[in-house]
Amino acid sequence: MKSRNKLIIRWVFYLLGLLILALGIMLNTKANLGVSPIISVPYSISHIIGFNFANMTMIVYFIFVLIEMIMHTVWYLTDRKEAKYIGMYIIRDALQIPVSIVFTRFLNVFSALIPSVHNNIVLQIIVLLLAVLLTGIGAAMSLNMRIIPNPGDGIVQAISDTTRLKGRTGKGVGFCKNCFDIFNVCTTFLIGLFTGHILLGLGLGTILSMIGVGRVIAVFNKLFKERMKAVAFDYVEE
Repeated sequence: MKSRNKLIIRWVFYLLGLLILALGIMLNTKANLGVSPIISVPYSISHIIGFNFANMTMIVYFIFVLIEMIMHTVWYLTDRKEAKYIGMYIIRDALQIPVSIVFTRFLNVFSALIPSVHNNIVLQIIVLLLAVLLTGIGAAMSLNMRIIPNPGDGIVQAISDTTRLKGRTGKGVGFCKNCFDIFNVCTTFLIGLFTGHILLGLGLGTILSMIGVGRVIAVFNKLFKERMKAVAFDYVEE
């Protein structure tokens, strides 16, 4: 019974984390000062073609999941000893699809409830800072529960996994995250450049998100990670 209660608590923390993360991401878009790198591509495309942002994010997330599956399969075929748990990786990748659907529905709800902020730089900065704070908290909560990663985090982990081909040490998740952020920013810039919407989705918010979200996660984990794991897991890692 105790283990069952802890599992329920884990899922509550996980879903609450996804909810807070979705709120943070949506506030980021409503501040109109530039969005975080991971959502800059779907944000720019959705505005250029007039498509729903949450639905475009879901499509991009599905693409991320497909890429993860391909990368993990190639990893297995190239180095079976290192990728011996390939079935677990593929299942975890596939489970990100329903997570994407739920998460982007959260985005749609918050999009309908939260108005955009224009022509008030002080309020825009306040909304942006709140967005960075909530994004970091939500990401930390959902990741710490170790259930199913958000596709934006899942693809970074897949990149980190597959850099260990043939026994190489590989790159850390943090390094891969920075590289993937830069890739997304460059992709968004090129999309805007070739469609006549230069810097659409890029700005102060992009820079603050790249720097600030990681710091928020670090501080949150230092203050609350062990406490959360103590009530959500049957064990607490050292």
